[in-house]
Amino acid sequence: MVKITKRSVEAAARTGKEYFLWDDELRGFGLRVHPSGRKIYLAQFRAGGRIRRVNIGPHGPITPDQARTEAMKEFGKRFLEEHVASHCKPSTQYEYRRCVDLFITPKLRMLKVIDVTRADVVELHQGLKETPYQANRILGVLSIMFTLADTWGVRTDGINPCWKVKRYKEMKRERYLTPDELARLGKVLREADGEPEAATCIRLLLLTGCRLGEIQTLKWEYVDVRASVLRLPDSKTGAKIVPIGKAALDVLANIPRIDDNPYVITGKMKGQYLTDIQKPWRRLRARAGLDTLRIHDLRHSFASDALQLGADLTMIGRLLGHTQVQTTARYAHLKTNSIRKTADDVSNVIEKFLSQSNKLL
Repeated sequence: MVKITKRSVEAAARTGKEYFLWDDELRGFGLRVHPSGRKIYLAQFRAGGRIRRVNIGPHGPITPDQARTEAMKEFGKRFLEEHVASHCKPSTQYEYRRCVDLFITPKLRMLKVIDVTRADVVELHQGLKETPYQANRILGVLSIMFTLADTWGVRTDGINPCWKVKRYKEMKRERYLTPDELARLGKVLREADGEPEAATCIRLLLLTGCRLGEIQTLKWEYVDVRASVLRLPDSKTGAKIVPIGKAALDVLANIPRIDDNPYVITGKMKGQYLTDIQKPWRRLRARAGLDTLRIHDLRHSFASDALQLGADLTMIGRLLGHTQVQTTARYAHLKTNSIRKTADDVSNVIEKFLSQSNKLL
């Protein structure tokens, strides 16, 4: 291994057979010398258990420093292909790829991994202050990347430049549907003849409290009609059983099954599920006059209605598949009617005893 500089590259002699020079400072950065003497900068990394090599460009048009910088752009690819693809669920993979491709790579691509400072990270984070949730997610992904850079030996100073970068305060929004809004949405769903699959998906989300991905990728083999449950082999919190009511079972019973398609909510591609729910959802909610309603708000609404009907937080957590009671506890403030009634009952009892004590005197 050598320090790859302009001098060492130009000194690499033609030998009549291919060989490689690897940089002793930046792991995975190297030079391929062809039998003809042509020299190509490249990045090497392991993906899916196999060694991958990506050509960066020929020596001459680009310098070693330019190639080294370009190799840092390749680190984002390595992160996605070697780590994310192997350790993250599909929905998480999508979000990580979005963060890397749309925000991290465009902003930091001209920097070497070893040269990125906390000031660079702060600049990226502050540039997204108008969307604090997105800014914080990107900061989280970037922190994971730099932790791996240290593990993989790409960054050897032991410093993660994301440390101590203060995240923006996020305001949790628990939006839920009123009876009038439910009625309007129900009317739109009944009249959605042009996109019945999307309408059915939305109806099941409302009736089960499931996450979008759980209904979107629901297979018929997961539906246990006899036990009135959905047996999901995987979800955000792992395998789980979702109890469902008669109304949800009735919706499932009326969905036509398509030969050679295992999914409940079928898509246009043969054997596939409906991949794009957001576009039809925006059209459906607009017709119902609910332009600000998010799909995930349907899950909040399910939890709110259960609370209003007297279910306790433990039961709501089981229905929603929460692994921690703290996750469910954020819905407690929605139980306004029951809390108000309890306050009235308690105060009335106390007032009754106060009045009786006055009579005794």
